[in-house]
Amino acid sequence: MKVLVLGGTVFLGRHLVEAALERGHQVAMFNRGRSNPELFPHVERLVGDRDGDLAALDGGAWDAVVDLSGFLPRQVRAVAERLGDRAGHYTFLSSVSVYRIDQYDKSEDAPVLELEDQGSEDVNRDYGALKALCERTAEGLYHGRVLNVRSGLIAGPHDPTNRFTYWPLRVARGGEVLAPDSRRLHVQYIDARDEAAWILDMAERGASGTFNVTGPESTLTLGELLQSCLEVTGADARFTWVPQGFLGAHEVQPWTDLPLWLPLELPDSHSCPVDRALAAGLHLRPLKQTIADTLAWAGQAGPAEPQVDAGGRVRTPAGMSLEREAELLRHWHGGDG
Repeated sequence: MKVLVLGGTVFLGRHLVEAALERGHQVAMFNRGRSNPELFPHVERLVGDRDGDLAALDGGAWDAVVDLSGFLPRQVRAVAERLGDRAGHYTFLSSVSVYRIDQYDKSEDAPVLELEDQGSEDVNRDYGALKALCERTAEGLYHGRVLNVRSGLIAGPHDPTNRFTYWPLRVARGGEVLAPDSRRLHVQYIDARDEAAWILDMAERGASGTFNVTGPESTLTLGELLQSCLEVTGADARFTWVPQGFLGAHEVQPWTDLPLWLPLELPDSHSCPVDRALAAGLHLRPLKQTIADTLAWAGQAGPAEPQVDAGGRVRTPAGMSLEREAELLRHWHGGDG
C-alpha cells in the first residue's frame, strides 16, 4: 500500500511508520518537521502545517491515510478537502476521552461528549468533545471508509508522557515507593506497537467502524500492575500504600503526580470494553513484556521533557520527583495523615 501518515515521528506514529516499512508499504509523512526530524531518512517527507500550509499534500495519492495529529474538526475537514479522491481508507486516532470520565457505559455505541461552546477550539478543556466531533466530521467526508480508533492510554518504548513509564522506572530504583491505596482500581493501557500493528491490519483490509483500542483482555488492577513491575525489575522496592485522603490533603494530583491513579469516586474510568477490537484481530502482548521493553528504552533515553503536541497542548511528563515523594513519605510516617 501507499500510506500517508499525518504525524509519524512521535510515539505511536514512529511505531506505525516502522511497522509499515517492515511490511513493505510505501510511506509518506506529513508534519511540521519539528519532532525527531532525524528519523526515517529514506521516507518521503511532506513538510507543512495542518493550520494553514497543506500545499505539500498536492499531487500524491494514497491507499490509506492515518491521521495521528487531528485535534480540531476543521483540521480534519481541511485535509480531506485537500486530498479529495486521492485518499482511500482513512484512520482517525481518537480517544476514550470522548466518554464522560464518570460514565458507566463506555461501549462504542454509548453517548459521547458534546461541545457546550460550539465554537470552542480549546483542546485542553474540550479535548474529548473535540475528538468526538472530529470522528463525525471524518465520517461525513469519508463515508464508509473511516476507522475511528478510540485509543486508551498508550504505553511502551518512546513514551513522551511518562504516564505508564513512571511506575516501571520508579520501582526499578528500589527503596520505599509511595503508592495510592487504590490497589483494586482497574487500569487499562495499550502497547503502542500492538496498536500500530492493528491499525495497519485494519487499513490493509479496508475495515471501517469505531473501536475502543486499549487493553488488557481481562481485568487488571493497579496493584497487579505494580506487582508486575516489581517482578520484572527484581528491585528491592517496597510499597507504602497511602489513602486518598492524605494524598488530597497534600495536593497530590491524580493521573499526573501519580499516573494511572484516579479518585475512588470515579471507579469506572478504566472500563472501556475492548471486545469489538479483539474480535477484529487486536493482539495484545503480555504486560511484563511491555514493562521490560519500556525499561530498556527508558534507561537509554533519559528523563522525559515537556513537549508541545500537534494540538498546541503543553504536555508535562507525568510523575513526581524523588524529592517530592520523600517529603510526602516523611509526612506520612510523621503521623500527619
